[in-house]
Amino acid sequence: MSHATAADLRSARRVLIQGVTGSGKSTAAARIGRALGLPVHLADEEIGFLPASEAVWTNREPDQMRAIAAEITAEPGWVLDASYSSFRDIVLERADIVVGLDYPRWLSLGRLLRRTAGRLRDRTPVCNGNRETLRQTLGGESIIVWHFQTFADKRATMRDWALDPAGPPTILVDGPGRLDALIAQISS
Repeated sequence: MSHATAADLRSARRVLIQGVTGSGKSTAAARIGRALGLPVHLADEEIGFLPASEAVWTNREPDQMRAIAAEITAEPGWVLDASYSSFRDIVLERADIVVGLDYPRWLSLGRLLRRTAGRLRDRTPVCNGNRETLRQTLGGESIIVWHFQTFADKRATMRDWALDPAGPPTILVDGPGRLDALIAQISS
């Protein structure tokens, strides 16, 4: 099965949220986790990044990411807000369903710019205590540059899953209103 329904999501115990950078995966995961009564895991925070060290963000080694992802997804119930390519196979093997936030670029980029500006202004710690800096935001490792580099591939991946009968059951949500409606359906 490739296309999934709200009824499929309502009965799911292991949910992957997938989307482009800035689409609101963590927020969607929290909302879906509350609606389904499932624990929520944040990939950047729990799997991807080591705790803060000065102004340098450091990714965990791929084998460490895989081990953590395997531990999280071995649980009987979870919502995970992203899957990196280095551990995606583990997550997909165990996920009951994927909710793809297939939002237009203008929406996800606008959200990303607002979020980044707020984090710069407030010095909000994210991703295991790391903080976004102006230097980082304007440099080669910029989350905004990452958005442009990965948008097409991430979007194509979600759409391919939804079309592939052998792929994971997938619900593509094309806007925040549709996500609200989906969450209302699984909450009732």
